[in-house]
Amino acid sequence: MREALLEAQRAADVGEVPVGAIVVSSEGEILSRAHNSPVGMSDPTAHAEIIALREAARRIENYRLTGCGLVVTIEPCPMCAGAALAARVAKIIYGAPDPKAGAVTTLYNIASDPRLNHRAEVVGGVLADECAELLRDFFRKRR
Repeated sequence: MREALLEAQRAADVGEVPVGAIVVSSEGEILSRAHNSPVGMSDPTAHAEIIALREAARRIENYRLTGCGLVVTIEPCPMCAGAALAARVAKIIYGAPDPKAGAVTTLYNIASDPRLNHRAEVVGGVLADECAELLRDFFRKRR
């Protein structure tokens, strides 16, 4: 999570909402790292998770990230949770819950929905206070 927090800070430094993500192999190797970039990339899908998943898939030359973990500073939104399941990640680890868009525990339970063809283990609240504080600071400065 500390690596994801560094990415979130990079996002804040360039004026993006401070969300960071990494993809970790089943052996613990960081395969990719990314931060939110929808403004800079003029792309509404350029969430940290999407960018990190794409880069990890490119790196291993397989869209299936079987056995991998997605670590993100805030609970994934529906788009990102769906992408994680499409990539077949084994685990989604997040920091702060997202009461407005959280899709793995708060508003929806996409990662554990038995109607879908893949499920992922979810671990929330990892360094939650630090992750939430980075977001609060960012929005406090913008208001």
